[in-house]
Amino acid sequence: MCEYSPGTAAALPGGIGISLLKVYDIEAPDGLVGGTPHVHLACSEGYYVIAGSGAVQTLNPKGFAETPLQAGTVVWFDPGTIHRLVNGGGLQILTLMSNSGLPEAGDAVLTLPREHLTDRETYLKATTLTGEGEARTPSAMRRRDLALEGFAALRSAYDAEGRSVLEDFYEAAIGIVQPQLADWRRRWEQGARRLADETGAALDALEAGKAPHLQTAELHRLPAPTEFGRHGMCGRLDVYDTTEPA
Repeated sequence: MCEYSPGTAAALPGGIGISLLKVYDIEAPDGLVGGTPHVHLACSEGYYVIAGSGAVQTLNPKGFAETPLQAGTVVWFDPGTIHRLVNGGGLQILTLMSNSGLPEAGDAVLTLPREHLTDRETYLKATTLTGEGEARTPSAMRRRDLALEGFAALRSAYDAEGRSVLEDFYEAAIGIVQPQLADWRRRWEQGARRLADETGAALDALEAGKAPHLQTAELHRLPAPTEFGRHGMCGRLDVYDTTEPA
């Protein structure tokens, strides 16, 4: 049975991760403005729109959809849902990711054309950003546009052949991330799984008429992001490191 340790690093409820996303406002080759289509293999993702408007385009085994976004909208989707944000103007989102630490450790694969998904080395060569600060923007946009090329091909192939084309993409994505899985498991065990086990321990204690976990209660605070303006897949990210003790 899991027992709470006061020395354990603080974490947000449920082991989620949060960041403030300002969606890219640079036009793509298809005439739309926005981010890079990609998929998560182990983590679900949620959006709370805090400003602006736009849409999220998604492709999963149920097909393609475009969901409008405006201030106050909440949407979320499962692992395996390819997604692309479209910025209709000033789109800012509080992003919520399950399994904090896994997305940061690489739980995302971009929808590159097939020739860039043959192996991990080829994929990383096509997706690694170069430069620092604003000088990184051109490589971020080149990466986005390459992923959009692959996304358009996936959509067309899905329309013609059905969900089997996604199975091929998923298989390639799994091959790319497999070397990371031992690290992902460690992060999950120390994060989201640990917190779920602590809840189980608290319920066991309450059933026994005890509550030792209440004696270690405290408030945790993140006064500001730990990093501002990081070039993410969908836009510029203000990142909160939820793994550090408050």
